[in-house]
Amino acid sequence: MAAKRKRGAPAAGKAKRARSAPSAGEAAPEGGQREHGVPPQEYSVPPPVSQGKWKNKERVLIFSSRGINFRTRHLMQDLRTLMPHSKADTKMDRKDQLFVINEVCEMKNCNKCIFFEAKKKQDLYMWLSNTPQGPSAKFLVQNVHTLAELKMTGNCLRGSRPLLSFDPIFDQEPHYALLKELFIQIFSTPQYHPKSQPFVDHVFTFTITDERIWFRNYQIIEEDASLVEIGPRFVLNLIKIFQGSFGGPTLYENPHYQSPNMHRRLIRLSVAAKFREKQQVKEVQKIKKKATKVLVEEDPTEVVFETPAEEKPVEIQLVKPESKPIVKDKKKLRKIQRKKQKKLFRTEG
Repeated sequence: MAAKRKRGAPAAGKAKRARSAPSAGEAAPEGGQREHGVPPQEYSVPPPVSQGKWKNKERVLIFSSRGINFRTRHLMQDLRTLMPHSKADTKMDRKDQLFVINEVCEMKNCNKCIFFEAKKKQDLYMWLSNTPQGPSAKFLVQNVHTLAELKMTGNCLRGSRPLLSFDPIFDQEPHYALLKELFIQIFSTPQYHPKSQPFVDHVFTFTITDERIWFRNYQIIEEDASLVEIGPRFVLNLIKIFQGSFGGPTLYENPHYQSPNMHRRLIRLSVAAKFREKQQVKEVQKIKKKATKVLVEEDPTEVVFETPAEEKPVEIQLVKPESKPIVKDKKKLRKIQRKKQKKLFRTEG
């Protein structure tokens, strides 16, 4: 019987030979035969670019709830493209509680999470969380623009590590300092990540304007170090910061935040107030027209500066005036007038 061998083990009597290549100075002999006594030269594989060890094993789970629109879906896909340390998952049902996301992150071996929550098919909320201990922050996402838009003309290497640029206000307020640390841990690509590239060619900027956080992504051009926007871009309006992951005690609540429902309600009220004002103006005008005219007494001083006109004598015409012939044709009228003039000249002569 033939002896059994293990799977993957080399066959007996057939040892693997390394690939050999002729040296630069020596040419390979004809017919594929090697000269005796010359050892074959092996191909050498170059070492990887970064030989460091992947220590900071941050993994971010990016997914959403059901009911999002196409723009939110494209934004979520763009973030997955720009963050090589991210993972994806199926959409979560609306009936499930947000605490379930901690179990999903544990199954996916992720310690950070970006969750997009859609409400009424028009409002988009973003959760940034450090699972499972916390903290977590809830934002209202506004003014979303994706990578596929034509005005985003920049480009960057897929998987390259970004620079993070923060507004100086992040170091002045305690709640902004907490958000800054959360942004650093989520959006920065870990060093020596297997899917990352050892290049830095784009910048993530976080700017605070009008009590909102503006996110932008720019490409660094090597020639003159100028910046060209790549995308995506969006604005985050902070709602609350929680101590736990997707819940818990409230650490900070934004006093300047106005819910989309309240904003739409105020717009409807302002439109209704303008309509009511126009109706009231029309009613006032109708009342003025219907009101009886009040007779004003004559002022005796009005006649002081009036000068009486000269009275013209009354002339009584005893002879009936001649009736003028009604002629529609102007040429005939002119002929009649000429005949009358000739008769007058003859009588005078």
